[in-house]
Amino acid sequence: MNYLDNTTGRYTVGVVGATGLVGTMMLALLAERNFPVAQLRLFASARSAGKTIPFGGADVVVEDATAADYAGLDVVFFSAGGSTSKALAEKVAAAGAVVIDNSSAWRAHPEVPLVVAEVNPHALRQMPKGIVANPNCTTMAAMPALKPLHDAAGLTRLVASTYQAVSGGGVEGVEILREQVQAGAEACADLAQDGGSVDLGTPRKWSVPIAYNVVPLNYVLGEDGYTEEELKLRDESRKILEIPGLRVAATCVRVPVFTGHSIALNVEFERPLSPEKALELLGQAPGVVVTEVPNPLEAAGKDPVFIGRVRRDMSADNGLTLFVANDNLRKGAALNAVQIAEVLISGKF
Repeated sequence: MNYLDNTTGRYTVGVVGATGLVGTMMLALLAERNFPVAQLRLFASARSAGKTIPFGGADVVVEDATAADYAGLDVVFFSAGGSTSKALAEKVAAAGAVVIDNSSAWRAHPEVPLVVAEVNPHALRQMPKGIVANPNCTTMAAMPALKPLHDAAGLTRLVASTYQAVSGGGVEGVEILREQVQAGAEACADLAQDGGSVDLGTPRKWSVPIAYNVVPLNYVLGEDGYTEEELKLRDESRKILEIPGLRVAATCVRVPVFTGHSIALNVEFERPLSPEKALELLGQAPGVVVTEVPNPLEAAGKDPVFIGRVRRDMSADNGLTLFVANDNLRKGAALNAVQIAEVLISGKF
């Protein structure tokens, strides 16, 4: 099966949201991985239209995503937010392209596969709308760890506490942390005695300062007091792992880290699974590196999910506790989208 079959083996590729953090990363990865690009077209908001971005030795002009004609494209990566994807993805797919969407717009749609390249590529066999969704970057970090363990012992319950980097909030998130860290740097030791002793400026984007702090409520509240991010982790885990009844409780926290989401996972299974066996399985899993102290600095700029601290969960039958760290911009968004395209052109799913 090959949705992207042609006689040349090279493809006309589009990137919507090409000027953003993830879009920029996608372009870098397309070049780094030698994706077979015959022609590249870039799209962004009207205010960015007319700018040029270098790729493959040429300067590519950015087009207005709303006004553009998408005819002739083979695959289009979307990374411009949910509203843009809702407005344009079906139009682009109807023009003949496979759409790989990085927003939350299509993840829950029953006719749109939600795919982590190493975990459930078989989901690409059914793509009636011509759209495939990339999961949330937090879900992405957990899936390569959970899939081999679920296959071995039958996952029944997941408790996740996240430590999410500010780059998950875009360019603005990175800039806010930089500003606040610099504002408080000279007197930051005073915070050991008094949390209000340093003026970090008026909080922006998050309700409280992010520098020298953590923010346990940084998304819109949804059902039962859980945030949208926490509900995404629940719903997307169920869909990707094909466990509709999976019990999930998540607490998603923003931390003063520039890039690299981390998650503490407490997992419970139908059958016993020792830490030793779990480590053996994880050591063989694609896209996974087992390490003694997984951390976001180690993960930033790297492709794999780093996993460690695997031990028994002494509070649950058949339970394990582990810690994962992953680059939320790279694998958490851009890389997985490119890998999905690579799987599609290979036809091996």
